[in-house]
Amino acid sequence: MIKVENLWKSFPIRRDRPGLKEFIVKSPKFLNDNNNRFWALKGVSFSVIKGESLGVIGRNGAGKSTLLSLLLGVAQPTEGTINVSGNRTPLLDLGAGFHLDLTGTENIIINGVLLGHTEKEMRERMDSIIAFTELGEFINMPIRTYSSGMIMRLAFSIAIHTSPEILLIDEILAVGDESFQKKSSKALLNLLNGGVTTVYVSHNMEAIKKTCVSAIWLEHGEIRAQGETGLVVEEYLKTQG
Repeated sequence: MIKVENLWKSFPIRRDRPGLKEFIVKSPKFLNDNNNRFWALKGVSFSVIKGESLGVIGRNGAGKSTLLSLLLGVAQPTEGTINVSGNRTPLLDLGAGFHLDLTGTENIIINGVLLGHTEKEMRERMDSIIAFTELGEFINMPIRTYSSGMIMRLAFSIAIHTSPEILLIDEILAVGDESFQKKSSKALLNLLNGGVTTVYVSHNMEAIKKTCVSAIWLEHGEIRAQGETGLVVEEYLKTQG
């Protein structure tokens, strides 16, 4: 379902606008130095088969979110290739794509359409989506009145009720109370058992071990370890003080 080969991603390092002295003293090559870039990912390669859940772990700034944005297709690689077979359902940014002045119900329809479904299909799934969120009367209130946890509940519920083939998750299961975390983890495992492919970024090692059959550990944009989840997590935890 997902195949990544020799993936590199860089971003320009911002510099102050050069002054007259730099134009006189420095060469044009220096002023337009393509090497003056930050490399968020360096030669990353991996594959995910259908129905597999891959955990992605590492410290802040390791390149995890950059990897997810590339898998989603909202960013393009600097070098290397990404092949994704199947529709991608993102859970990367709580509230992304939600219209704050519209109600939860209205946002369910809009988000479902954005994910490739018809309004009729979303209305048919409406009761199940609302029941899972446990938002009660808030479902008919504007999103701007929601807490981040309530938005997460709505976003997650929409995602799991729209027949995803590939789920891209960034920490969302770590938000909310313990009861909903257990409920969402169970729902995710049900999806996995049904053949949904998942890439799951998290700092919660227990969630990674429970959910994912394999994992990669990113460090400064490079894969430091990959393989069976328990072994990768164990190696990672040895470096945490």
